[in-house]
Amino acid sequence: SIIVPCHRVMGADGSLTGYAGGLHRKQALLKIETSPE
Repeated sequence: SIIVPCHRVMGADGSLTGYAGGLHRKQALLKIETSPE
């Protein structure tokens, strides 16, 4: 099995797709993960 956090799932064309917390939260989580510490 492969476990992928749902906020990391992207559309086939690379677009942001549905997220239970809302797309604005998904975008914020992805930004936090790609920011240098």
